[in-house]
Amino acid sequence: MTQIQTDHNPVSGQLNLRVGDVVVVRGEAEILATLDERGELDNLPFMPEMLRFCGQRMTVHKVAHKVCDTITRGGGMRRMSHAVYLSGARCDGQAHGGCQTACQLIWREHWLRRADGGARTSPVRDPSEGRVLLPLLTSNALRPPGPDGEKIYSCQATELNRAAPSCLPLRDLGQFVQDVRSGNAGVLWTARAFLVGLFNRLQKLSTRLLPPRLQFRRGLRWRFLEGGAVGRTPTEVLDLQPGELVRVKSRDDILATLDANLLNRGMGFEEEMSRWCGRVGRVERRVDRCLDERTGRMLTMKNPCIVLENSVCEGAFNAACPREFVHFWREIWLERIP
Repeated sequence: MTQIQTDHNPVSGQLNLRVGDVVVVRGEAEILATLDERGELDNLPFMPEMLRFCGQRMTVHKVAHKVCDTITRGGGMRRMSHAVYLSGARCDGQAHGGCQTACQLIWREHWLRRADGGARTSPVRDPSEGRVLLPLLTSNALRPPGPDGEKIYSCQATELNRAAPSCLPLRDLGQFVQDVRSGNAGVLWTARAFLVGLFNRLQKLSTRLLPPRLQFRRGLRWRFLEGGAVGRTPTEVLDLQPGELVRVKSRDDILATLDANLLNRGMGFEEEMSRWCGRVGRVERRVDRCLDERTGRMLTMKNPCIVLENSVCEGAFNAACPREFVHFWREIWLERIP
């Protein structure tokens, strides 16, 4: 695989980027030179949805030195290197069956260069570049079809554990130092994330070693969420539309709609989402399809869910993870504000 020359280290492409740094996404020809036959660099795909950003001047939103594992059962954090998230760069799913998850796109530093401080200009594109790179990326966005001919997709989310192959244990305090140094989070935010992680680890350990009468709050994770629904979980149709104002219901009201696994009709409610209880938000869009990161299959929701503006996982209770997943809300967890 051919590597490109970078501004600082021509071997690794390391730019040592921090939050707030301004970069320019390299052109298609330069990026093509970094990719293998799978359209990947160090097992991370460059996806067709990223092509529209080529040549653009953008700002580093977060440094992706770690990512949460949403594929392996039990999850945890995984270590990444030489990668960042850019402000406003989310996947629109156009090459992946219209997936509406809107994941933040991960950018290897090889695909970027530091901005020179000049005015933003429209890149001059060689039409032949698109004819070469787009077919390569589009073909690599699909895996072999399923037994029934079903399309199976491949994207950064489905391949993330290959791109970040090593686990990052909580005891590795260097990750929290990096959170602060990179600008991902402040000292107090990072300290809380570590303490919550330590508490959850002790709670999990207590369920294995202690009898129930000696466990604190039955060994529940921080925020102590317990579903109260018996049998099939309830549903509600509000037919919310983009632009409407809603209030997230109280924690107790939402817990009453969840089963023992904190699911409502198969959709999870997490500790991070409980931080939104009681807040007012505006409906951004309705969602009825998303990719299953474990299998690459497209999931179609029988009950569409809602995305609220600026409602993302901030990693407050998840080791300050910078991945910032968009929260999906059941309508039964919301109430319309006239």
